[in-house]
Amino acid sequence: MPRGLTYIVVGVVVGASLTGASHGALKAMAFSGTNGVPLFAEVFDKVRANYAEKPDDQKLVRGAIDGMLASLDPHSTYFDQKALQDFQTSMKGEEFGGLGLEVMMEDGLVKVVSPIDETPAARAGLMTGDKITKIDDTPVKGLTLKEAVDKMRGPAKSNVRLLIQRSADKDPKEYTITREIIHVQSVRSHIESGDIGYVRITQFNQEAYDGLRRAFDHFRSDPGEAKLKGYILDLRNNPGGLLNQAVEITNAFVDGGAIVTTRGRNAEQQQSYSARPGVNLAQGKPLVVLINGGSASASEIVSGALQDLKRATLIGTRSFGKGSVQTILPLAEEGALKLTTARYYTPSGRSIQAKGIEPDIVVLENIPDDLKGKVSSLGEASLLGHLKNGVEEEKGSDAYVPPDRAKDTQLQAAVSLLHGATVESLKTAPAPKVTVQ
Repeated sequence: MPRGLTYIVVGVVVGASLTGASHGALKAMAFSGTNGVPLFAEVFDKVRANYAEKPDDQKLVRGAIDGMLASLDPHSTYFDQKALQDFQTSMKGEEFGGLGLEVMMEDGLVKVVSPIDETPAARAGLMTGDKITKIDDTPVKGLTLKEAVDKMRGPAKSNVRLLIQRSADKDPKEYTITREIIHVQSVRSHIESGDIGYVRITQFNQEAYDGLRRAFDHFRSDPGEAKLKGYILDLRNNPGGLLNQAVEITNAFVDGGAIVTTRGRNAEQQQSYSARPGVNLAQGKPLVVLINGGSASASEIVSGALQDLKRATLIGTRSFGKGSVQTILPLAEEGALKLTTARYYTPSGRSIQAKGIEPDIVVLENIPDDLKGKVSSLGEASLLGHLKNGVEEEKGSDAYVPPDRAKDTQLQAAVSLLHGATVESLKTAPAPKVTVQ
């Protein structure tokens, strides 16, 4: 990775391990005059000299870095060279052998942020909010996130057993899943109800905007511009990704106006991103955006901007509430820091950090009885160490999307709206519960 290259990340894409500084580097830090560093070096030396067994220097350093970044917020972490390569592979949409899961660490367990559509994990029935407690015969407690991810990845056609805790009052369930070569196809599209262009974006990787553009090319030929009633942009359970992709995708629906601003401690972190004229692919046709408790960060930038610009009607449930920006900062030894460097704000100046985006029309899915209470995202506000946002923080919301489109009440509400239904008629629909913000 070139030293000057950075990614600006707005998502809960995670995965990390720690390698690092030599003892000599730590000794050099001790004379830098930085507050606390001499104390750290002294503790490090005393541990090395006096611990009951000879400690592993690299393990000590890894633990120290891990603890330092964990003390900041849930989204700052360290990438060693392999973790950085894995991250770049994910953001480029390249192939790897695995299950198709976006995961994060929570309470010492691996938590599913979102299964990726049409992957082994999704087909096996894993869901947002599931906690992985054991991988094959290895308990997850005590593993780093990278160690857990490495155990889940492997050669295609090989099996891995995951013990899943879906609810605190239910026994864990074991899933045996066959790994496949995963290609993160971030955009899927089809014609809905004969005259609506439906686009689902599962992740804002480097292929997202190009995928959206190809979808629009298809819509213009089938069913054709004249027949299209409008578009549905489905961002449910999308954990985020790259900031530039969020900006470009928003620009695909608007001709002008601010999209997002970022504000950090330093001048270079104060940035404003606006739509460029001539990029709009949707040509002003009506737009509905679907969001839920699994829609995070880059998804919230897009939905918040389109809502503020009065360009779209948002349907679903409150989004995740991740309003911070991470920058990938290269390090001399080929690794990198994924560091929270700023907060972002919608065009109207709203911070969604630990609050989320409220849809214009709240539509609750009909959740099967055996999944009730088990498919909610607790949101950013529930994460230990999250950046605070005053007293108005909100927890998450439902993150369930029915596998059968015919039973997807949020999707059906969007179709009805684009076919001419009024907001009032949606409010009086017998099911599901619908409210208007």
